[in-house]
Amino acid sequence: MYRLLAINVDGTLLRSNGRLQSGTKEAIDYVRAKEVYVTLVTRRHFPSTKKIAKALKLDSFLITHNGAFISKNLDEPLFVKRISEEKTFNIVQVLENYKCNIRLQHEKFSIGTRMRFPGNLIAKAMFGSGDPLFYPMQFVDSLGDYLTDNPVAPPKIEVYSQSEEELRSIAQTVKEHFEDVDVVAVEPHKLEIVPEGVSKLNGLKALANQLDIPLHETVVIGDSLDDIEMIEAAGLGVAMWNAPKEVKFAADWVTRSNNMNGVSYMIKEYFRKQQRIEFLKQIKIEK
Repeated sequence: MYRLLAINVDGTLLRSNGRLQSGTKEAIDYVRAKEVYVTLVTRRHFPSTKKIAKALKLDSFLITHNGAFISKNLDEPLFVKRISEEKTFNIVQVLENYKCNIRLQHEKFSIGTRMRFPGNLIAKAMFGSGDPLFYPMQFVDSLGDYLTDNPVAPPKIEVYSQSEEELRSIAQTVKEHFEDVDVVAVEPHKLEIVPEGVSKLNGLKALANQLDIPLHETVVIGDSLDDIEMIEAAGLGVAMWNAPKEVKFAADWVTRSNNMNGVSYMIKEYFRKQQRIEFLKQIKIEK
């Protein structure tokens, strides 16, 4: 019996074109009718994730910013972990010595350096999961100068560069000079700097603890390398067909791809066997 379903967003819940798979809302309604708590877990910022949740009519706590911000709304988070204002300023001072673009991803807005070089890959990485209509995005010439008068404590700092060698150098420098932060290479042209211990798995643990649901009663569906920890820790770990082989090897179940309704297929196939939790409790009491 599973009581919590955690679904990754990009590459899992969404098709390759960024749209919801057909039948997904119906599948989410189906599993919620069985009294299973459904959450989304993602590297995306909160407003973007909340927009997707609204389309699914989900009013759950959402695990966003890679686990650093868990909430139902912007102003009353269940859990939030930030890089301090002072440390953010000092990290930015170091980063501005490199040929890279920097973006501070707060839950309410983002602030970044103006594009220092042309490149569709960088632009796609920076704007792929943001929507300035509901998530303000500001760009400045010097982020260090901006922070002097406008300090920010973000859950995440993103770093973009066309040079993978440059990113490796940045990662090494930040790790050597700053404690209590983790540096994660998430894409060939992108690094993320997060508070130490922040991860999707730890975000899932925090939510499961709040809901009083043990991890062995959770189902995780994901496709990314950073989903592996969650997939392995869950009672049932599910990989998408479009996931890398490492993710598939870690999973208990491999479903269809994100372009072939993999999430809704898995939900309908597996959860049809599970009765409503309250119904099972009643049977147990009667016995």
